[in-house]
Amino acid sequence: MSPSELNALPSPQFWRRVSCSLYEQLVLLGVVAITFLVPNLALGILLGVSLPSWLTFIYLYTVLGIYFVWYWTKSGQTLAMQTWRVRMISNGGYNLNRRQAIRRYIFGSLWLAPCIFLQWAFHLEKWQIIEMLFTVALFIWPLSIYLDRRSLLVRQSLPDRFAGTRLVELPKNLVTLS
Repeated sequence: MSPSELNALPSPQFWRRVSCSLYEQLVLLGVVAITFLVPNLALGILLGVSLPSWLTFIYLYTVLGIYFVWYWTKSGQTLAMQTWRVRMISNGGYNLNRRQAIRRYIFGSLWLAPCIFLQWAFHLEKWQIIEMLFTVALFIWPLSIYLDRRSLLVRQSLPDRFAGTRLVELPKNLVTLS
């Protein structure tokens, strides 16, 4: 599809975004298992060493950033986005360059800030933290599309508006990804 055709496509609705995000989190479990759990288990079993929590966070954030930036610059779609026919494009309808993709990843992870505050304020522990993270990531953060009052066709979330990107819903009859 040409950039003008992509730019004319509608924005995915709230439940498509939630479904895509849920599926993305399932895919990310595999990414985390391979890139994080296996090396850390090896470190723990072989050397009796565990990484400090701050280093673990930076490592995971970087690994997930590489995953998203690579897919968004390659085809505009992660594996979950391909399944749900959602694609990320620049505001002009083009594929994202590396800088745009990094900015989108950083802005897209801003939902962590209120989670960190809530965890600190309410002294949440273990499963409470995980429940809060899933709730914010799956339902509350996607609600930011309703802050965009321009039109229903191009309604975008806060990270997309900050990064100069958009999510579009691809038509059912589109066979190839460009």
